[in-house]
Amino acid sequence: MPRKFFRKYLPNHETVRNNRHMARFGGFLRHPNLWHLNRHSVAGGLAVGMFSGLVPGPLQMLTAALLAVPLRVNLPVALATTLYTNPITIGPLYVLAYLTGRMIIGGVAAPLNPPPEFDWSQWGTSLDAFVHWALAMGMPLAVGLPTLALMLAALGYFCVQIGWRAYVIRAWRRRRLLRRSRLNPD
Repeated sequence: MPRKFFRKYLPNHETVRNNRHMARFGGFLRHPNLWHLNRHSVAGGLAVGMFSGLVPGPLQMLTAALLAVPLRVNLPVALATTLYTNPITIGPLYVLAYLTGRMIIGGVAAPLNPPPEFDWSQWGTSLDAFVHWALAMGMPLAVGLPTLALMLAALGYFCVQIGWRAYVIRAWRRRRLLRRSRLNPD
């Protein structure tokens, strides 16, 4: 994977270890998987971020950090992944969660009302209208949100695992062909 690109932006162990703000957390933030770019820590970080992105309210990054540290997955990836939810994507994701919950619960549920328009000039009022819209969806949303979060986390985890593995296999094959061409210059 493009580790060299990301290494420019991620801190190394010494930087984290010597940071005076990180010293408050003791050994919690010193585990290598929290900062290393390997297949398992990145896949886990993406899964944690995908799950945490659907946590209601402004608690997504806090949830991602609180899950990433004990699970020992890449912390920056987990935090950055939560940004897939924003004022533009949260409406469709909640509708999808509602439909998922309605499918799981079964039976007849209340009709789905369209999400309110988001007015950037009055974002407080728009946010309040969105919260009331989400609360009106009730039980199907309460069942659908964790279900969708778990499905997105699993999908993200396996996509990274498969994509990383495919990239490594392709790199191995490329190197093998290059070695053969050097040994047998026909």
